[in-house]
Amino acid sequence: MFDQQLAHKATENLKRLREKKPLIHNITNYVVMNYTANALLACGASPVMAHAQEEVEEMVSFAGALVLNIGTLTPYWIDSMVKAGKRANELNTPIILDPVGSGATKLRTDSAKRLLDELSIRVVRGNASEVLSLAHKDSRTKGVDSIHSVDDAADAALTLSRELNTTLAITGAVDLVTDGKEIHRVSNGHELMGFVTGTGCTATVIIGAFLAVDDNPLTATTTALAYFGLAGEKAATKASAPGSFQVGLLDALYSIEEKQMQEGAKIQIQ
Repeated sequence: MFDQQLAHKATENLKRLREKKPLIHNITNYVVMNYTANALLACGASPVMAHAQEEVEEMVSFAGALVLNIGTLTPYWIDSMVKAGKRANELNTPIILDPVGSGATKLRTDSAKRLLDELSIRVVRGNASEVLSLAHKDSRTKGVDSIHSVDDAADAALTLSRELNTTLAITGAVDLVTDGKEIHRVSNGHELMGFVTGTGCTATVIIGAFLAVDDNPLTATTTALAYFGLAGEKAATKASAPGSFQVGLLDALYSIEEKQMQEGAKIQIQ
């Protein structure tokens, strides 16, 4: 049985997002920059991709949320993230971290942990292996892909969420979102999402957009993932392969109606 109150919250958040059109500041990776910017535009937000240390503090002061993504990281970019993040913390602007490939290399793992140590992060979104790498020294990822299931990371996520005082989102076939007290499961999505690069990163920016209109990181994250997963389901009805699906996903983010969101959100409270 899916939770109707959270389905209503998803509808409400989507409506507010489209009305408010918040600026979302992204310090992200080269692979997804264009696509995630288009996804933010499609859902109703206004994206900016800015990583120069000379402007990140000024830029984040205009933003409704800050997205940090270490997919193609360099030490310079991490320093920019810290600089922008500290200014965001001063302004109480929500930050979401995507620790892409954390656990695969020392640079990625250390960088993700540095950001968590030095900044107040509202939400961390990753696959199961990335999240486990933040909790266990011996965890490894397969490139930027997960070799663990969402359920493998469930217990660790509860503990880690409490330790870091952040909301964790572990995305997979069924997404898991926890604030260390409550667990939400989101069953929206489609298998073709796994055949297009950057869908995880796109989920992250959508969460960032919802954080700009919902002060509760647990409900913002859960409803954002339901919306994004529902867009994947809608795109798959017209696409038979990854290329057309990728384009269709943008179209679906743009065209989902509030009634479809209310009726289609597959959210459960565990």
